[in-house]
Amino acid sequence: MAIWYHPPDLDILNGLNKGTIHEVLDIRFTDFGDDFIEARMPADPRTHQPHGILHGGASVVLAESLGSTGATLCVDNQHFFCVGQEINANHIRSVRDGEVIGRAEPIHLGRRSQVWSIRINDQRGRLVCVSRLTLAVLARDKNRTA
Repeated sequence: MAIWYHPPDLDILNGLNKGTIHEVLDIRFTDFGDDFIEARMPADPRTHQPHGILHGGASVVLAESLGSTGATLCVDNQHFFCVGQEINANHIRSVRDGEVIGRAEPIHLGRRSQVWSIRINDQRGRLVCVSRLTLAVLARDKNRTA
């Protein structure tokens, strides 16, 4: 059974990238299933640290982007929104070039919080980074301006 309140539309998700960090890092949503969402990001000078390998912070951006997007697609956006509370990441393997593929799956989908597991692999399927993201699910205040 699918977890999505709003089934993912990859064209819409990728269309939202313009003018964001997703555009800068060339993060592209590429796949989804009943209980996961995936995106790709290049390992190139845009995402490298000074030693010529994928920057751990870029991996965290990919992880948080995947988990936050997944969480948002699981709630009624007319009444709720999700905000990150905590993220951790373990960097397992370095990557110099090619792409990395992130896959986010929920661990917990509650009324007030969500927890997502994100695994990032290189193009050969080797684990690069494993991350966990906790999000708060908040009610929209129709009177709030910001």
